[in-house]
Amino acid sequence: MAKKIPSSEDSDLFRAAIGKVRSVKSDKILLKQQDKPKPFPKPTAPNVHDHLAITAETDIGKVGIEDPLSFTTDGLQKNVLKKLRQGYFGIDAEIDLHGLNSHEAKRQLLNFLYECVQDRCRCVHIVHGKGYRSADQYPILKNNINLWLRQHKDVQAFCSAPPKDGGNGAVFVLLYSTER
Repeated sequence: MAKKIPSSEDSDLFRAAIGKVRSVKSDKILLKQQDKPKPFPKPTAPNVHDHLAITAETDIGKVGIEDPLSFTTDGLQKNVLKKLRQGYFGIDAEIDLHGLNSHEAKRQLLNFLYECVQDRCRCVHIVHGKGYRSADQYPILKNNINLWLRQHKDVQAFCSAPPKDGGNGAVFVLLYSTER
């Protein structure tokens, strides 16, 4: 390809568009020392175990594999539990715990309930499994869930889910709707 030589008219137009130019004496840029932002403390992780009330209600009878769960706090109408069973409140969040050991399930449950309260969830679905592989026909995780949910300060009511949502291997939990 041949080199195109600009006409004098084009060169004059280019010089007029660019304006006055000056040569660069140094190609190094000195950065200014800016004040660093002040550090702020990391937020401390909440202690989710504070939400469990240590009550004398630890003598709850054991539930079997096919036994349904249900609980309401004092002063709550029975109508609310009926609505919860029928799915009136709608599920805002859910977690599946079956297959976990008790320690891991408790940790995940408490973190899950804490996050749900922070997100203002009203009704949550927790799958704990029926416990077919448990010894003596008493499911460990199901009985622990029954106890932990009764002790939790943010739980207003819970009941076993209908068969399509896990039956006796899952619960619907109603959380308090506002800060108490």
